[in-house]
Amino acid sequence: MRPSPPTPNSARPTGLLRPLAAAAALAALTACGPAAGDTGAAGPEAAGTQAAGTGAATEAQEQIATVVGDGIEIRDEPDGEVVETLASPNDLGADRAFLVERDEGEWLEVLLPVRPNGSTGWIRRDEVELTTTSLRLEVDMGDFAFAVFDGEQELRSGRIGIGVEDTPTPPGRYYFTELLQPPAPDGPYGAYAFGLSGFSPTLETFAGGPGQLAVHGTDDEAALGTQVSHGCVRVSNADITWMAENLPIGTPVEITE
Repeated sequence: MRPSPPTPNSARPTGLLRPLAAAAALAALTACGPAAGDTGAAGPEAAGTQAAGTGAATEAQEQIATVVGDGIEIRDEPDGEVVETLASPNDLGADRAFLVERDEGEWLEVLLPVRPNGSTGWIRRDEVELTTTSLRLEVDMGDFAFAVFDGEQELRSGRIGIGVEDTPTPPGRYYFTELLQPPAPDGPYGAYAFGLSGFSPTLETFAGGPGQLAVHGTDDEAALGTQVSHGCVRVSNADITWMAENLPIGTPVEITE
């Protein structure tokens, strides 16, 4: 941990997981396989991402907090009781990152990648590196569509596949926690998969993992526009490749019904 607040800077590229590590990680992500029983991380500097300044996070400019040590304590309030300690890197090998919901100077309230979905906690500002982004991903399940925005400007849109009735995709506010590159880009996970900070409402575990949600590509683009997965959001390989090249870890993701 650093003894004083770090100097904010622009978002860094995410690290690349080796293919075998990526395959194991993807197997643990909920709904990355077909609903009827159906695998590292890369990301360049993202447009719309810049150094973070002091002040409250806003809808147009979100703050991303990346842990600078080997773990971080989560508290129930500023200078309150420690309720959890999260390691960095995370279980999938990515630097631990959070989406900031409130900036109170020395303390930050952050969205947590834990159950129940939408949980928040407080972390110390001097234990993270802050960046900001004006990018966000909006997922409209009713229209089976996504759109990526930079502020109010729409950059890209496309079709999606979502969870079937028994394993639905839960609406809510999330963020990207890691980026995985499957060893077989023509496989069921497509070219890339972003882990999400949310979890399946019906699957407590999946393939040995905790039931984590994801946004990923697919080898069956004809199924986009339908309910097809265990809860993950599927997009075309062209769309997920564009996202991997442009969206940083920590990008906000809004899923609506």
